[in-house]
Amino acid sequence: MYQGFYNLTSGMLTQQRNLNTVSNNMVNIQTPGYKSDRMVSSTFQEEMLYRTGRRDKSRYTELGITSKIRTAQRTYVNYEQGSFNPTGGIYDFALSGNGFFCIDTPDGVRYTRNGSFRVDEEGYLTLNNLGRVQGAGGQPIQISNEDFAVTNGTIYGVDADGTARELGTLRVVDFEGEYQDVMHKEDYGLYSTDAAPREVMQGDTAVIWKTLERSNADMVDEMTSMITSQRALQSAAQMLKMYDQVMNKSANDIGRM
Repeated sequence: MYQGFYNLTSGMLTQQRNLNTVSNNMVNIQTPGYKSDRMVSSTFQEEMLYRTGRRDKSRYTELGITSKIRTAQRTYVNYEQGSFNPTGGIYDFALSGNGFFCIDTPDGVRYTRNGSFRVDEEGYLTLNNLGRVQGAGGQPIQISNEDFAVTNGTIYGVDADGTARELGTLRVVDFEGEYQDVMHKEDYGLYSTDAAPREVMQGDTAVIWKTLERSNADMVDEMTSMITSQRALQSAAQMLKMYDQVMNKSANDIGRM
């Protein structure tokens, strides 16, 4: 009888975690360059065999506390490219192809697909006050005024005499291996990694000016997933209530015998 409590409770916890993941995706539908998350669950037996090293005894991890029947295995990031949104904003950039912009943050270099940049009080290109955007060689890019043009990711300013002057080239890097394995998703659309970046060559990935990459989260898919999880959570809660009533009745009846 008590097994049912464990089963239902673990199912409710798993569905609640999935709802949190879906809610975060929905909140970021309008966030440029956002990559949606997907939670994957597994049975207790599968997770136990995986964590105790049944498949590879040399790489076991401690079991810890987990549910009896369902458990949230991990959250996967969908790195597929989103569609493009021509904004006309002079500080907006998008990447067509693999790669990331580089941002100098107080915690070190971070990577992002969000090209909704601005300039700070000193005229340096920044991302939402999170850090300055790196140019070639890791140097920040300073734009003194709004009279500039961009070609293949290289920003050219125009002097008073009409002469074009190179201000810097947006640094775009990529990483060997699967992003799921090498990238760690952080807040504000930033990613960190221990892998060594490699510079993306022109032609492999295009830098599109006055355009932003839309979030790859789909509102219809997220709504469907949310409704499914909500109904599963409600059903488990109702069954848990019935189990509790049966247990109380059994205890009272046995107590009177």
